[in-house]
Amino acid sequence: MSKYNSKKVELDNHIFDSQLEARYYQQLKWLQENEQILFFRLQPRYLLQEGFIKDGKTYRKIEYIADFEIHHLDGSIEVVDVKGAPPTEAFKLKKKLFDYKYPHKLSVVSYSKMDGGWILYEDLEKRRKERKKGKAVKKSGTKGDNRRRQSSMDKA
Repeated sequence: MSKYNSKKVELDNHIFDSQLEARYYQQLKWLQENEQILFFRLQPRYLLQEGFIKDGKTYRKIEYIADFEIHHLDGSIEVVDVKGAPPTEAFKLKKKLFDYKYPHKLSVVSYSKMDGGWILYEDLEKRRKERKKGKAVKKSGTKGDNRRRQSSMDKA
Protein backbone atom coordinates (compact mmCIF):
# COMPACT_ATOMS: atom_id res chain seq x y z
CA MET A 1 0.00 0.00 0.00
CA SER A 2 1.18 3.51 -0.75
CA LYS A 3 0.60 6.66 1.23
CA TYR A 4 -2.78 7.09 -0.51
CA ASN A 5 -3.89 3.47 0.02
CA SER A 6 -3.46 2.62 -3.64
CA LYS A 7 -2.50 -0.93 -4.45
CA LYS A 8 0.31 -1.83 -6.81
CA VAL A 9 -0.88 -3.33 -10.09
CA GLU A 10 1.00 -5.64 -12.46
CA LEU A 11 0.25 -5.29 -16.15
CA ASP A 12 2.37 -6.54 -19.09
CA ASN A 13 5.15 -7.50 -16.64
CA HIS A 14 5.32 -3.92 -15.32
CA ILE A 15 4.40 -2.94 -11.78
CA PHE A 16 2.45 0.29 -11.41
CA ASP A 17 1.92 2.21 -8.17
CA SER A 18 -1.84 2.40 -8.72
CA GLN A 19 -4.74 1.27 -10.89
CA LEU A 20 -4.93 4.82 -12.21
CA GLU A 21 -1.32 4.66 -13.42
CA ALA A 22 -1.93 1.25 -15.06
CA ARG A 23 -4.99 2.69 -16.78
CA TYR A 24 -2.94 5.58 -18.18
CA TYR A 25 -0.37 3.04 -19.42
CA GLN A 26 -3.16 1.28 -21.35
CA GLN A 27 -4.18 4.64 -22.84
CA LEU A 28 -0.60 5.28 -23.98
CA LYS A 29 -0.36 1.81 -25.50
CA TRP A 30 -3.54 2.52 -27.48
CA LEU A 31 -2.18 5.90 -28.63
CA GLN A 32 1.06 4.27 -29.79
CA GLU A 33 -0.72 1.41 -31.57
CA ASN A 34 -2.91 3.96 -33.35
CA GLU A 35 0.13 6.07 -34.30
CA GLN A 36 -0.98 9.11 -32.31
CA ILE A 37 2.34 9.19 -30.43
CA LEU A 38 5.79 7.91 -31.48
CA PHE A 39 6.51 5.98 -28.28
CA PHE A 40 6.61 6.28 -24.51
CA ARG A 41 8.87 5.23 -21.67
CA LEU A 42 8.00 4.04 -18.17
CA GLN A 43 9.48 5.63 -15.06
CA PRO A 44 12.15 7.79 -16.67
CA ARG A 45 14.67 9.32 -14.23
CA TYR A 46 15.72 12.95 -14.26
CA LEU A 47 18.65 14.29 -12.30
CA LEU A 48 17.55 17.48 -10.55
CA GLN A 49 20.72 18.12 -8.53
CA GLU A 50 24.08 16.39 -8.34
CA GLY A 51 25.23 14.91 -5.05
CA PHE A 52 27.87 16.97 -3.25
CA ILE A 53 30.04 17.23 -0.15
CA LYS A 54 29.97 20.28 2.09
CA ASP A 55 31.76 20.68 5.43
CA GLY A 56 32.58 16.99 5.40
CA LYS A 57 28.94 15.97 5.00
CA THR A 58 27.84 14.04 1.91
CA TYR A 59 24.56 15.02 0.27
CA ARG A 60 22.90 12.57 -2.10
CA LYS A 61 21.74 13.54 -5.55
CA ILE A 62 18.11 14.56 -6.04
CA GLU A 63 16.26 12.67 -8.73
CA TYR A 64 12.75 12.84 -10.04
CA ILE A 65 11.23 9.60 -11.30
CA ALA A 66 8.26 10.37 -13.50
CA ASP A 67 5.50 7.94 -14.34
CA PHE A 68 5.81 8.31 -18.12
CA GLU A 69 7.75 10.11 -20.84
CA ILE A 70 5.80 10.55 -24.08
CA HIS A 71 7.47 11.26 -27.42
CA HIS A 72 4.93 13.04 -29.60
CA LEU A 73 4.71 12.97 -33.39
CA ASP A 74 5.96 16.57 -33.61
CA GLY A 75 9.18 15.61 -31.81
CA SER A 76 8.22 17.18 -28.49
CA ILE A 77 8.64 15.28 -25.24
CA GLU A 78 6.04 15.36 -22.47
CA VAL A 79 6.73 14.00 -19.02
CA VAL A 80 3.61 12.80 -17.20
CA ASP A 81 2.85 12.12 -13.57
CA VAL A 82 -0.50 10.46 -12.82
CA LYS A 83 -2.12 11.63 -9.58
CA GLY A 84 -5.31 10.56 -7.86
CA ALA A 85 -4.75 13.00 -4.99
CA PRO A 86 -3.38 16.54 -4.78
CA PRO A 87 0.37 16.80 -5.42
CA THR A 88 2.52 16.80 -2.28
CA GLU A 89 4.83 19.64 -1.30
CA ALA A 90 7.81 17.40 -2.17
CA PHE A 91 6.39 16.85 -5.67
CA LYS A 92 5.77 20.60 -6.14
CA LEU A 93 9.40 21.32 -5.27
CA LYS A 94 10.68 18.61 -7.63
CA LYS A 95 8.43 19.96 -10.39
CA LYS A 96 9.90 23.42 -9.91
CA LEU A 97 13.45 22.02 -10.12
CA PHE A 98 12.48 19.95 -13.18
CA ASP A 99 10.94 22.97 -14.92
CA TYR A 100 14.12 24.97 -14.28
CA LYS A 101 16.46 22.30 -15.65
CA TYR A 102 14.57 20.54 -18.46
CA PRO A 103 12.80 21.91 -21.57
CA HIS A 104 10.14 19.17 -21.55
CA LYS A 105 6.59 19.83 -20.50
CA LEU A 106 5.73 18.18 -17.17
CA SER A 107 2.02 17.39 -16.97
CA VAL A 108 0.16 16.15 -13.92
CA VAL A 109 -2.94 14.22 -14.99
CA SER A 110 -5.85 12.47 -13.34
CA TYR A 111 -8.96 10.68 -14.49
CA SER A 112 -12.45 12.07 -13.97
CA LYS A 113 -15.41 10.38 -15.61
CA MET A 114 -17.50 13.45 -14.76
CA ASP A 115 -15.05 15.68 -16.65
CA GLY A 116 -14.70 13.49 -19.73
CA GLY A 117 -11.74 11.25 -18.89
CA TRP A 118 -8.05 12.17 -18.61
CA ILE A 119 -7.59 15.74 -17.49
CA LEU A 120 -4.77 17.95 -16.25
CA TYR A 121 -4.90 17.90 -12.46
CA GLU A 122 -4.94 21.71 -12.22
CA ASP A 123 -7.98 21.83 -14.55
CA LEU A 124 -9.67 19.13 -12.47
CA GLU A 125 -9.16 21.16 -9.29
CA LYS A 126 -10.63 24.26 -10.98
CA ARG A 127 -13.71 22.33 -12.13
CA ARG A 128 -14.20 20.82 -8.68
CA LYS A 129 -14.03 24.30 -7.11
CA GLU A 130 -16.56 25.59 -9.65
CA ARG A 131 -18.91 22.69 -8.88
CA LYS A 132 -18.51 23.23 -5.15
CA LYS A 133 -19.14 26.95 -5.57
CA GLY A 134 -22.24 26.17 -7.68
CA LYS A 135 -23.58 23.86 -4.96
CA ALA A 136 -22.98 26.51 -2.30
CA VAL A 137 -24.87 29.09 -4.37
CA LYS A 138 -27.77 26.65 -4.88
CA LYS A 139 -27.92 25.86 -1.17
CA SER A 140 -27.83 29.50 -0.10
CA GLY A 141 -30.41 30.39 -2.76
CA THR A 142 -32.72 27.65 -1.52
CA LYS A 143 -32.44 28.80 2.08
CA GLY A 144 -33.17 32.36 1.05
CA ASP A 145 -36.22 31.25 -0.91
CA ASN A 146 -37.51 29.30 2.10
CA ARG A 147 -37.02 32.33 4.35
CA ARG A 148 -38.89 34.55 1.89
CA ARG A 149 -41.75 32.05 1.66
CA GLN A 150 -41.89 31.77 5.46
CA SER A 151 -41.96 35.53 5.96
CA SER A 152 -44.75 35.94 3.40
CA MET A 153 -46.71 33.18 5.15
CA ASP A 154 -46.23 34.99 8.48
CA LYS A 155 -47.75 38.15 6.99
CA ALA A 156 -50.78 36.30 5.66
